[in-house]
Amino acid sequence: MISGAHTILYSKSPEADRAFLRDILKLSHVDVGDGWLIFGLPPSEIAVHPAEENGRHELYLLCDDVNAFTSAMGERGIQSGPIQDQGWGLLTEIVMPGGGKLGVYEPRHARPKATRSATKPRVARAKAKAKPAAKRAKARRPAAKRRPVKRKRR
Repeated sequence: MISGAHTILYSKSPEADRAFLRDILKLSHVDVGDGWLIFGLPPSEIAVHPAEENGRHELYLLCDDVNAFTSAMGERGIQSGPIQDQGWGLLTEIVMPGGGKLGVYEPRHARPKATRSATKPRVARAKAKAKPAAKRAKARRPAAKRRPVKRKRR
């Protein structure tokens, strides 16, 4: 049913922020045309929190060690906010080149297993289709070209 999530970050400087995601965070990506990059993310999670109004959403990247992460970002000239112990995790934010802020935290809560997609990726589907065709072709070989079956003697 659900095969992933597509997150959109709006930016006044999209080229700089795309370069940041590609070159600094080292996210895998595809160019879908004219330099428009779509980035891959590791397994993720979604939570629903109570609110006074609907329509507000937040994005946080997760890391294993927020102190090491903020140090690495500082070495590359990326500003980080103070690390806050929220109980459920250690939270900070980084300032992207375009000026937008992106939350990052080291979770202390239990993490769900990644949900497996209900649909097979295209490559897997192609391979699955190819196998039966190869078996059918082998079965259609003329008897003269089939290899003899070796049977064990008793």
